[in-house]
Amino acid sequence: MTAEVTKVLATASIELAGEAAMIEFGAKIARGLLIGGGLSIGGGLSTGGVLSTSEGTEKPIIMTLQGDLGAGKTTLSRGVLQGLGHVGNVKSPTYTLVEPYQLAFGAVYHFDLYRLTDAEELEYMGFADYLTDGKLCLIEWPEKGQGFLPQTDIGIQISQLEESRCVTLTAYSAYAEQLVSQLGMI
Repeated sequence: MTAEVTKVLATASIELAGEAAMIEFGAKIARGLLIGGGLSIGGGLSTGGVLSTSEGTEKPIIMTLQGDLGAGKTTLSRGVLQGLGHVGNVKSPTYTLVEPYQLAFGAVYHFDLYRLTDAEELEYMGFADYLTDGKLCLIEWPEKGQGFLPQTDIGIQISQLEESRCVTLTAYSAYAEQLVSQLGMI
């Protein structure tokens, strides 16, 4: 599996101060995923949580999160998962590499690739199987899996500022372009 370089379709940035603001923004992303048609609870007009590619195949929504240690990647992921209906703790998958969540619309997989020493380890852990079953994949430290990850739909970069964080969303698919444009107006 190799990720191709694709054109940036849209970007939006927001400055957030504090953990609560990061979690709330994650919940807004989740609402955009649900309302925008990428994920569906109860058979709405969405694609059921998968995107159709130009080849007519289906794939989960791939959301990558990048930033320094402690930037807030897991905190933002917590907000997304809670916004999608998860009740309970959201653990960092740093040591397990993946934490699965079964939600009303299907499986969400939260990956943390920080501890990978070689991207090929993704093949050994059965990463492709998660793509078959999953509706949404949240991937922290995607640069550690370069060459083995599928095309990103939504890239999120979190930069630490003096007393806040700058969160930049980048769309690489038509669906993500709609979501990022919507979130850019918030």
